[in-house]
Amino acid sequence: MTIHLNQNLLYMIAIGFFIGLIARALMPGRDNFGCVLTTGLGIAGAVAAGLIGRELGLYRLGQPAGFIASVLGAILILALLRLVSNR
Repeated sequence: MTIHLNQNLLYMIAIGFFIGLIARALMPGRDNFGCVLTTGLGIAGAVAAGLIGRELGLYRLGQPAGFIASVLGAILILALLRLVSNR
């Protein structure tokens, strides 16, 4: 059980980092994000996409968001961060 949980956590971190990198590449601009914030952006994008998708009826409870939806969620969060930080 512990090994399975650790593997899922590592998988989530790796995919979150990859999603964060793609979101930052698709939305160019100056971001001083390191590896940790890029990973957090990707994970938060996946969570946001899952929440929005469930509200729209695209996902059932417990069903994870898709890869493209996660990237779009990360882009949305990045856009909101830039909007707030520019003021």
